[in-house]
Order: sequence, then structure tokens, then C-alpha cells
Amino acid sequence: MHTRRPGAAEKAAAPPDTSRSPRPLRAASPRSLRDAAVALAGLSAVFLFEMLDNSILNVALPTIGRELSASTTVLQWVTGVYAVVFGGLMLALGALADRVGRRKVMLVGLVLLGGASLATAFVTTAGQLIAVRAAMGVAAAMTTPGSLALAFRLFDEDGLRVRATTLISTVGLVGLAIGPTAGGFVLAFAPWQMLLLVNVPIAALAFVGIRRGIPADTADELHRAPIDGAGALLGTATIVLTLVTPTLFLDAGAASPLPWLTTAAAVVTAVLFVVRQRSARHPLLDLELVARPLVSSGLAFKAAASLATAGLGYLVTLQLQLDLGWTPVQAALGMLPQVVVLIAGGALIGPLVTRVGLDKAAWLSAGAVVCGLAVYGLLGRFGYGWIAFALMLVAAGMRVVGVVAGTNVMRGLPADRTTIGSALVDTAGEVTTGMGIAVGGTILAALFTGDIATSHWSTHQTAQFRDAISWAGLALTLLTAGLVGWGITRARRAPGGTTRSPATTPPVGA
Repeated sequence: MHTRRPGAAEKAAAPPDTSRSPRPLRAASPRSLRDAAVALAGLSAVFLFEMLDNSILNVALPTIGRELSASTTVLQWVTGVYAVVFGGLMLALGALADRVGRRKVMLVGLVLLGGASLATAFVTTAGQLIAVRAAMGVAAAMTTPGSLALAFRLFDEDGLRVRATTLISTVGLVGLAIGPTAGGFVLAFAPWQMLLLVNVPIAALAFVGIRRGIPADTADELHRAPIDGAGALLGTATIVLTLVTPTLFLDAGAASPLPWLTTAAAVVTAVLFVVRQRSARHPLLDLELVARPLVSSGLAFKAAASLATAGLGYLVTLQLQLDLGWTPVQAALGMLPQVVVLIAGGALIGPLVTRVGLDKAAWLSAGAVVCGLAVYGLLGRFGYGWIAFALMLVAAGMRVVGVVAGTNVMRGLPADRTTIGSALVDTAGEVTTGMGIAVGGTILAALFTGDIATSHWSTHQTAQFRDAISWAGLALTLLTAGLVGWGITRARRAPGGTTRSPATTPPVGA
């Protein structure tokens, strides 16, 4: 006989529309973005840090390698340790924030970010820099998921939530776009440490904005169950192994046993994590919540967008430089169509969602992502025009689906689980980003013979490379289409439908 966990009976007695759990209304809820300007400035600064940090440091890696006598492998860890720690800790720290307070955890994380960034001024070895980057990864795991959760909690209306999320993401994308250019300019007259010290004023701005603009969590918004320590360890191990595996495939190659052993370890820890969550009295991640239609569909759309964007960006960067013979500067300019659409596309999100509703906006934008990948896989080998068109299609779709997916996940969760829900969104993006790069890299390694970085290819090698990027593009198309199809199927199962526009949707909890 099946035995339910404590609380299952209460869940079974819940109202039919469980995808929209009641949330307490705040008396002083802002009625416009202007009313929440201070809070939004703080939350935007948090997302700016994440995006700027990802892009600004890459341009300094050669300089860091020379000054700190760091090998290529060490430099990979300088950038990779941040992503591994960030992705690995998001679920555990998201669960902690849901229990002790999202605002409180974010403020502590911002203090850690400022301190770690200041420590950069005293770095003299590559090992010290890796430690600083790891600390910044911890700070990012404490702050980034909370930015979506706090933005969602700040407003009662879905329309304002979408507009606020769009604003925050636009600020971050501006940082992503200007990061390499700004970094190169700074390096012309200042030491590389300045690229990380810039996080200090950003952290200070975020701290002030969140401290003054966002009220502390109330008791009824906090999750009271104890944290599942074993689940947190298994979840962290699964994510860390998953994020490390693509790098091992690219570095050691598919012929090496190491990446395959790491893959097997990731699968084993993932299975153990699921078993633990199903049996624990107070699971870290309630799988019944993840299975809610709005939540699972939002995660699928986010995963599809991240997989497509990372995989396409990786392939195009290699193609422009290795096949078309462009310099790194020319290749950076060649990615501008994507950057322009990502930034300018924010103006289209609100009107699109208002016109067709959250669900249809997600379906249309996810479809654009799949079409963009298909264009690249089928036609990208025939010239830059097709490459640029594919970049714009994927960027346009990703720009919309990123906002809508996060909003749907938040709408599908109870008020006391929004931070771990936001952490799930970010984790889905981090993991599938690594998968996108791994798919492209593995197919290239399998189909291209010889040294891919050599300056002169034979005619046969050129044909191999073009075949490889076509197959890689089509593989990414199929994987992304599968995730999109799953997301659409799950969204259609949402009780009562979710296709109304935010303008006509009553405030959550009304």
C-alpha cells in the first residue's frame, strides 16, 4: 500500500487550480515601475554583476596568464570555478533563502561579493585568484536567484512582474554586451585587477537599493521545514559534476575515460538525489512542485533557450575565425546582430505578452529559437548572411522566453518557495549552457581530423568542419525542439489555462 509523506493529504485537499497558489497581498505594493525605482535599481545591479562578470574577465585572460604565470588549464579554472560554484550552490542557497529570508541572504551575499572583489587588489598568485573567483561564485549563488524572486514578490500584477523582469534583464544584457569592449579599454591604462574591483560599487548600489526598496520577508512568506542536508549535498554534487563534464569532454576528448566516468558519477548522484527527495520527510526540492505544469514548462523553455544560445554562440565563434578567417575583433563584430536583438528586443516583450498572453508568447519565442537553430544547421555553411539571420532569430526568441519562463515558474510556486524556484531557473540555464557547448564540441571532435586550431586546413578538413557544424546545428535543433515540445505540452495541462494577457489577469492571491 502506498504511504504518503506528511502533508500529502493537505495537498490533495487543495483547490483545483494548484498552479497559482495564494500569496499574501502587500498593502504598499507598487503600482508602477517608477514607484519601485529604488528596489529595481538594486535588483538590476545584481543582474548586471552576473552578466558583466561573465564577459569582462575573458578579455584579460592573456594578461592574467602572463602576470601570474598561469597555464591554459589554470586559466580555465579562473573562469570555470565561478560557474561551477555558482551553479552547484544555487539550489542549496535558494532553499536557505526561502527559510531565513530572501532579502537577508541577498544582502549577505552582496557583502561577500564586495569583500571578495576588494581582495582582488591583493592577489599575487593564480591560486589566490581562483579562491577569489570561487568566493564570488558563492556570492552569485546567494544573490542572483533572489533577484527574480524579489522582483516577483515586489508586485502583485503579472504585467508589472513581466515589465520589471524585462528591465532587470535588459540592464544585465547591456553589461554582457559592453563587457569585452569596456574591459579592453580599461586594460589600456589600468591593471587587470580593476576589472573585478568594479564589482565593489555595483555591490554597494545593489545593497542600498535592496535594503531601502524591498521590505523584509514576513513570517508567512518563509518556508518553515528544516533543510535536507543530504539532499543539498547530492544536488550540489550532481550539478557540479554536470557542469565539469563538458569541459572534460572538450579538454580530454571523447576517447578519454575521465569525462565518461564523470558523466556516470553525475547520473548516479542525480538518481540518488531523486530517491532522496522522494523519501525525505522534508525534501530540499519538492518534486511535486517541480511537476506542476507552469513550473515544468517554464524550466523546459529556459533550458531550451540556454542550450540554443550557448551552442550556437560556440559554433559561430569558431566558424567565423577558423573557417571564414576573421580576426577575433571581426568575430566579435560578427556577433553584434545577436547583441543588438538581445538589448533592443526588450521593447517587444511587454506588447507581445499583452497581446497574446504569457503562454503563447513563450511558445512563439521558443519556436523562433528552434527555427534559428534550424537555419544555422541547414544554411549556416553558405555564408555570413545566414549566420547573422540565425543569430537574430535565436536572440529574439531567447529574449522573450527568458522573461516569460521565469515568470511562469514563479506563478506556479507557493510564496514560500519562490527563491528555490528562481534557483531552479538559473540552474536549468547553467546546466544546459554547458550541454550546448559540449554537444557542439563533441561533434566537432568526432568529425574533424587533425588540429582544428592550425592556420592552414586542407580542402578535406574544410569540408569536414562545415559538415560538423551542420550536424552540430541540427543536433542542437532536435534537442531544443524536444525541450520546447515538452514545455508546450506541460503548459497546456495548467488548470484553467494560462493564455490570458497580464493586463486582464487578476493579481495573484486576489
